[in-house]
Amino acid sequence: MARKEPRELRVIRTERITTNMHRVTLGGEGMLGFPEDSEGGYVKLKLTKTNNESPITRTFSVRFQRQNEIDIDFVLHGDGGPASRWAQDCQEGEAIMIGGPGPKTLVDHKADWVLLIGDMTALPAISVNIERLPTNAVGYVVMEVIDERDIQTLPVPVGVKVKWLVNAKPGENTKLLSNYVRNLTWLEGSPSVWVACEFNCMKNLRDYLRIERQLNKDNLYISSYWKHGSNEDGHRDAKRAELKTLVS
Repeated sequence: MARKEPRELRVIRTERITTNMHRVTLGGEGMLGFPEDSEGGYVKLKLTKTNNESPITRTFSVRFQRQNEIDIDFVLHGDGGPASRWAQDCQEGEAIMIGGPGPKTLVDHKADWVLLIGDMTALPAISVNIERLPTNAVGYVVMEVIDERDIQTLPVPVGVKVKWLVNAKPGENTKLLSNYVRNLTWLEGSPSVWVACEFNCMKNLRDYLRIERQLNKDNLYISSYWKHGSNEDGHRDAKRAELKTLVS
């Protein structure tokens, strides 16, 4: 499939959603031809530096899509990274180039039960997953947030239990999610499991889910969305190196 050409969008408005999450709404003429039903898919933002260096790319999920608008939610890690700075400083009418959208990944609604696990970077994609669950779905959602004030209302079906874990240092305390998931009551039948979080946290969860729970690619989606102490290029290199160790 041919790579989609980047398109220019403009900032429509910005809004602080929670203490550590900031929403930027993008739209404009560049939305012409933007694929419908892209909520939960990903886009690549081309962030221009203040000098003549090439733009840097950061990947984000589409939280909401309306006619001629999309919402992108940014986690404010407190590290002063380029994406966080841009999200907080951008002005109405400001232009930005974006690539994509790429496809969304959803849990299997035919599974006996579902398990959704993630940190704040995964909250937009997990929210889209939840909104598309059938009303008779059962299972768990386990979410890690930086602060209690980052907890959001999730419209889960009655049979899906939600657990919020507060981790003020998600890149350093990487076992909070996996330790909690290990102690979950494993339901009967075959689950569909969706995981996205920090790189080292992902590895801890992957070892448990693949080795101890014997899940495979048919019932497990697992990915890291970021790596503590690394930019997007460093994170991508770490993922490639990790993949080589898994297939060797």
